[in-house]
Amino acid sequence: MAPLSNDWRDAAITPGTWTYGPGPFASFGNGLLTLQCDAGRQAIVLTAGGGAANGQVAVTLTTAATVRSVPGFTGPSGLVVTIPARDPLLDAMAFSRGRFAIASAGRPTLYVPSWTEVSRVIEDCR
Repeated sequence: MAPLSNDWRDAAITPGTWTYGPGPFASFGNGLLTLQCDAGRQAIVLTAGGGAANGQVAVTLTTAATVRSVPGFTGPSGLVVTIPARDPLLDAMAFSRGRFAIASAGRPTLYVPSWTEVSRVIEDCR
């Protein structure tokens, strides 16, 4: 039997599909993860539903080209991360080879496919 891999790219993709709309908004897995343009702030708001803790949390976004920790906040709607619309991290998410990962303490890591809905929200926000 082959040993289990510790490579994030070998983890099973979180079950779900992306849907787009209305407006610059995309949802994965029936709201498990959403990306929405906040035009007023020129930013993408990433929300991962669930969780009960309240407060600041570090969130690690992993793509084929980038690993970066960004500040997040947990509250009633779940984990919320706001990323400036022109941040290269968003491009890395959109063009990651097949998937990107979202991890924070106390929450299961999401392994999300980088389908066209991700790119569309980003481009529509720019």
